[in-house]
Amino acid sequence: MVGLATKANEDRVLLGIGMMLVAYFAFSGIDTSAKWLGLAGFPALQIAFMRYLTHFVISAGVIAKDGLEIDRFRSHRAGLVVLRGGFLMASTIANFIALRYLPLTLTATIMFSAPIFICALSWSMLGERVGPWRWGAILVGFFGIMIAIRPFDADFHWAVFLSLFGAVCMAFYTILTRKLAGSVHPETMQFYSGLVGTLAIAPFAFVVWQMPEDWTSLTLLLIIGGFGWFGHELLTRAHSYADASALTPFSYVFIVYLTISSIVFFDEWPDAWTMVGAVIVAGAGLVIWFREQRQDRKRRALLLRPPS
Repeated sequence: MVGLATKANEDRVLLGIGMMLVAYFAFSGIDTSAKWLGLAGFPALQIAFMRYLTHFVISAGVIAKDGLEIDRFRSHRAGLVVLRGGFLMASTIANFIALRYLPLTLTATIMFSAPIFICALSWSMLGERVGPWRWGAILVGFFGIMIAIRPFDADFHWAVFLSLFGAVCMAFYTILTRKLAGSVHPETMQFYSGLVGTLAIAPFAFVVWQMPEDWTSLTLLLIIGGFGWFGHELLTRAHSYADASALTPFSYVFIVYLTISSIVFFDEWPDAWTMVGAVIVAGAGLVIWFREQRQDRKRRALLLRPPS
């Protein structure tokens, strides 16, 4: 019986890892579609609006499938839920603008600096102690970002600042997600993420609206939000099958996906400095993750220790 239980647990972890890999494949679909549409001349605000409109429609449908009672759309922490959606929206808009000018591999590397920003902010916003190992990883991670963006290089582009702003917004979004976890249902957070982005961007998107003239552009505009909803849904479900300790390292497959997309769809090969920076940023993120897992194990051990 113990062997069967162990096998079942391993299967659940593998299922969670599989969902994680598919989720980040969906997220790579967002960035690839946004870059394609941006290069085709579509305004970033229009692309972002369609990303959130589709997300909102799907989320509303999921919540409403069992009835349209208003209580299903309420949250006792609505302010933080809306603020969380605002940070995600800001990150998306900044990223979509940057994607028009920067390679996918560079924006992916910068976006994966978010865990470094999260760790740097966690002591003040989450009350978490950050020890010397993690502060060291933060400094190394910032060094990796500098290598990737090369601020003193002749090819340096101002859009890098937008990408960095997007990573900071993603860090705040993730911190708020942690604070709301367990008190707000994931479906409710999905709904408000789509609602905030749709309502806030709509007035500006209609001003710059451009009608698609080919089926490829129309299809990408319609499915970009589906990529977002599907990715977040799988990400949530993956964490119900396996702990973050097992899943987090697999999130870096996102850089691999976007490297392949960059080569296949845009004929953009990552340069050596970007890849070196990506490795350093990913390594710093994994060190932070490892230390957080170690601290969590220590806290659990203290809680389980019998009183003396």
